[in-house]
Amino acid sequence: MINLLRGARQKLARLRPVRVPDAPSRPFRDLWPGDATRGARLLRGEADFAGTIRPMRLSSEGGEPWGALGASPAWRAAAHGFAWMRDLRALGTDAARLRARALTSDWLQIGWEEDIADAPEVVGGRISAWLGHWDFFAGTAEDVFRRQVMQRLAQDARDLVGALPAEDEHRGALVALKGALAAAVALEEEAYLQRAIRFLPAEIERQFLPDGGHVERSPALQLAALQDLIEIRNLLHGVGVEAPPHLLAALDRAAPALRLFRHGDGGLALFNGAREESSALLDLVLTQGQARGRGAVELPDTGFQRLQAGRTVIIMDAGAPPRGRGTTTGLGGLPSGADRSAHAGTLSFEMSTGRDRLIVNCGAAPAGEEAWRDALRATAAHSTLVLSDTNSSELRPEGLGRKPETVEAERQEATGAQWLEVSHDGWRGPFGAVHRRRLYLAESGDDLRGEDVLEMPPDAPVPIFVVRFHLHPAVTANLLQDESAVLLRLASGAGWKLRAKGARLALEDSIYLGGEARRSLQIVLYAEENEISLQWAITRVSLPGVAAIPSA
Repeated sequence: MINLLRGARQKLARLRPVRVPDAPSRPFRDLWPGDATRGARLLRGEADFAGTIRPMRLSSEGGEPWGALGASPAWRAAAHGFAWMRDLRALGTDAARLRARALTSDWLQIGWEEDIADAPEVVGGRISAWLGHWDFFAGTAEDVFRRQVMQRLAQDARDLVGALPAEDEHRGALVALKGALAAAVALEEEAYLQRAIRFLPAEIERQFLPDGGHVERSPALQLAALQDLIEIRNLLHGVGVEAPPHLLAALDRAAPALRLFRHGDGGLALFNGAREESSALLDLVLTQGQARGRGAVELPDTGFQRLQAGRTVIIMDAGAPPRGRGTTTGLGGLPSGADRSAHAGTLSFEMSTGRDRLIVNCGAAPAGEEAWRDALRATAAHSTLVLSDTNSSELRPEGLGRKPETVEAERQEATGAQWLEVSHDGWRGPFGAVHRRRLYLAESGDDLRGEDVLEMPPDAPVPIFVVRFHLHPAVTANLLQDESAVLLRLASGAGWKLRAKGARLALEDSIYLGGEARRSLQIVLYAEENEISLQWAITRVSLPGVAAIPSA
């Protein structure tokens, strides 16, 4: 039904004539830095989207850059969205400029025929990328090339504006609206501008929860959506249009929410499809957003908690997963629900001390193949309890199926110490179980205590469960000979110890995709038979023969 409605609106829009100027009426400048390393890959005929690298060669070179046989919908959407122009611009060479033109020409010849190229979020992203990099790739190009780009941009803008509002429940709808606004300004189409502005307040309210968190509950998408708001504000200011109060209020809420997700190294926590991202980028976004106010310590509507004492930071997923749309997908197989990037990581947490990450989740491959992407979405790829090798949320290609419906969190503080008690019912259906997790962080930040408890119906069999603590690759771990504890050495030289009661400790292999894929380790607590609770502690210790380097 969604695609039928969208298609009907687009057909009506295409009946209207399109005006094609020679060039954008206003100069744009994409605000965000690219990655020169990724730009160099593009010159070699490869593209890296969120850590997934695939060939991206011109069709004249024998490649399939737009169909990308075997590539995931997310990877293909990134290719058709043209945000990779930032990386070529970061490279800054004539070869990079010519490659951007060549790929654009290739797309104009054959790429536009792909269904995914017409998805509203892809169209909106492409329009924004073309306009934001016009001087880089088109400003000095031949007239024929510029005319072709403007012709396509004008057609896409007409169709996109005519199809507003986008029905997607995730950030893609905001990207579509941003692209429509950019096109309206560049093409000097007052009707486009008024139509986009009319839908803006409602879309912002739909995208951002009252506490400032983004509806998809992903630190990475919190960052991206905040970037969208900044770009929209700048577009409106550029044409002398006062930003709606909804926009300014959302900026004021979203920036403190983003700060909650930052570790001591300045990067993001790894929940729901997020990767670390650049600390410099986060600083730039917060500066451009004119962020006011301190970072939040809890997001009650979004469902995240932050404990901080001394140099130690704990960030926990303590909320219910976002709602989805079942099996509904958009153009090109793109999911439509807000749970499109959701992981089965409810009640998982990450821990850092100073600039050292200690306990982590495994990260994400949002543009990877389905099997690899889902392996990282699984509960076992998160630092939390896993019950009978079953995910706390059912993973589906388009989002989640069965999931926790009730997630509760209560926090207390006294004289600098902090307590957090959380629970979820994601395993109530298959096992009748509720997972309850309690954390205590001492005032010094050098002592974290935890307990994981299963609440079971009377006389119900107790399923096998384990508790996993994934370690950052920079952490060295050694299991004591009596297997009573694990000694941990951080990159700074600081020492920590993890010990547990009611479980057998083991060190096992893991993997980390916070950035480039790296091998790592995990500490696994295997519950004793018929045990329904585990207690554990992570405390700072002095390691013999090591002079700890201050980590702050």
